[in-house]
Amino acid sequence: MSKKILILPGDGIGQEVTSSMVEVLQYLIDEQNLDFQITEKTVGGSSFDESGEPLTEETLEIARNSDAILFGAVGGPQWDHLGWDLRPEQALLELRKSLGLFANLRPAFLFNELASASPLKNHIIENLDILIVRELTGGVYFGEPRGIVENETPKYGFNTMIYNEDEIRRIAKVAFEAAMNRDKKLCSVEKANVLEVSKFWRGIVTEMSAEYPEVELSHQLADNTAMQLVLNPNQYDVIVSGNLFGDMLSDIAATLSGSIGMLPSASLNSSSQGMYEPCHGSAPDIAGQDIANPIAMISSLAMAFEYSLERVDLARRIESAVKTFISKGYRTKDISTSEEFLKTQEVASTLINILKDEYE
Repeated sequence: MSKKILILPGDGIGQEVTSSMVEVLQYLIDEQNLDFQITEKTVGGSSFDESGEPLTEETLEIARNSDAILFGAVGGPQWDHLGWDLRPEQALLELRKSLGLFANLRPAFLFNELASASPLKNHIIENLDILIVRELTGGVYFGEPRGIVENETPKYGFNTMIYNEDEIRRIAKVAFEAAMNRDKKLCSVEKANVLEVSKFWRGIVTEMSAEYPEVELSHQLADNTAMQLVLNPNQYDVIVSGNLFGDMLSDIAATLSGSIGMLPSASLNSSSQGMYEPCHGSAPDIAGQDIANPIAMISSLAMAFEYSLERVDLARRIESAVKTFISKGYRTKDISTSEEFLKTQEVASTLINILKDEYE
């Protein structure tokens, strides 16, 4: 069956790492004779420069009709002066909202060969393998009413944190089922000690746990989880949280691996349509220097093969190739302990050679 893929490189190093990913994708298309229809469009600041919008209706419509969207990164200081609705980041929020991408899966893992690159001591960080499931289209980021009131004294701004039962149940279902396929441990994170919406969240998740008796469910306050991720990250298997706390916790977890350039993510809707992107941003400070690490983007392709493109076998092959890449001592600048490292544009060809060797 034909699959449609939309590629959105974006800005900064997003363009560089996406180029590397496309090399790997094209190799697998040719090797496997895959029936994929690929479209590439601008997004974010690049789209604004081209059309005056961070996300055009044409691009959004193509996204709606795609099985998988491979997204680089957006943003940069040259667009910081733009109004809120025109900022590059709005493209990302609009895609999530319009496509109903409510479940964000962010694995945080460590190749033990890279333990020295982590800010944590080796005995704390070794064998790290966590999955954070973040609700992505609700909560305080999208709650209404919201705004800034300037015609009163004192002026004030306000946002609304809100979750309904259906939103909590669907993200909890994703998390419970992920836990069933891993070590059967789920930690639900909120602030039930001070927030009514968190008390409601905790109640719904607790009620749902009866449907998954094999999963060990625990509850934890978000500030404690942030601390525990640094003190003892291996106590976790799957973490589920709302949009705000999930955003913060997944970024903390991403830093534990030693380089955010290693970690992919997937954002899924109820139809297995997904947007796949590295956890890092556009990194304008290193853009154009050919030193960005494309592993996270290439690993995001692996997640696309698993969740949206119905080729789990190819997902496992990419994952295996990345492991071999690391075990053989190949390094990009961010994970290198010496002055020798691969340039961005050299990574894809190295991985392709590994894929060839392992396939033969």
